[in-house]
Amino acid sequence: MIHQEKPTIFSGVQPSGNLHLGNYLGAISRWANLQDKNQCIFCVVDYHAITIKQDPLELKKNIIETAKIYLASGIDPKKSIIFQQSQVSEHTELAWILNCVSARMSDLNKMTQYKDKAEGNENVSVGLFDYPVLMASDILLYNTDLVPTGEDQKQHVELSRTLAKRFNSQYKELFRIPEPLIERSGARIMGLDDAFKKMSKSAKSEFNYIGLLDSPEQARKKIMKAVTDTGSEIKYDKENKPAISNLLTIYSLLSKKTIKELEVDYKGRGYGDFKKDLAEVVINFLSDFQKRYNKISDKEVVSVLLKGKKKAKNIAEKKLSEVKKSLGVL
Repeated sequence: MIHQEKPTIFSGVQPSGNLHLGNYLGAISRWANLQDKNQCIFCVVDYHAITIKQDPLELKKNIIETAKIYLASGIDPKKSIIFQQSQVSEHTELAWILNCVSARMSDLNKMTQYKDKAEGNENVSVGLFDYPVLMASDILLYNTDLVPTGEDQKQHVELSRTLAKRFNSQYKELFRIPEPLIERSGARIMGLDDAFKKMSKSAKSEFNYIGLLDSPEQARKKIMKAVTDTGSEIKYDKENKPAISNLLTIYSLLSKKTIKELEVDYKGRGYGDFKKDLAEVVINFLSDFQKRYNKISDKEVVSVLLKGKKKAKNIAEKKLSEVKKSLGVL
């Protein structure tokens, strides 16, 4: 298969509300830096969100909010395709085909994120069990070369590769085999209340994360309450000082100072001073981000999603048509 000049990148975020600093630093802000040298496709993956119960009005609001956050983060619709997953029906059609011809129960039984989310409860939706196949469909529809992902999501890219290879060997070589694109620094921002678990919008405590739309007061309170480690030295040491290491990572990424510079700045100083300064850095970032966010109207977002849908559908229709022909159903 002939590759186009620019590699294709695909990624997406669920519109489940409370997008936070971890989402921004670990994913969305990095996407903006990929736009010039790649063909980027960024999706609001609303069908993934409905694997758990959603309030319809909240979901509608969150879809707009998520797309607005993409735009405020520097994702440019003139350079990238931004669209809403449910508006391109080829995603679910291809997922069904992959379910039938490529995916195996044994594949899905290995998915650790399902086990974490289901927590041993068998009374969950089939969609929650099967959503990795929909994710594979999202990726494979667009001849994706690279998928920006954290270590915790790498398993899903591996499944996409497996399903693509099975289809290609069984029918016709139609799917490009995607590679995970993992950036080490800041790729995994941990919770402020638990440095051993990833920052999460579904965390039980609001003190786990800094929401991108948090007020200055909320952000300051959360930083000041953030857990620290034993001792008082401000030093990056993930194994022995995971909490301070996490805060140093956030500080470094937002201030553009290296972690080494921060260690020198805070040599001989305590956690209190460090957290006060970090709170100011976070508040300044949120203030700038929210100014950009608030300038974007809902009408503008709807227009961007509509244009993105047309571009995405043109690519997806072609790929699905090739798949159907190879199966004999077209």
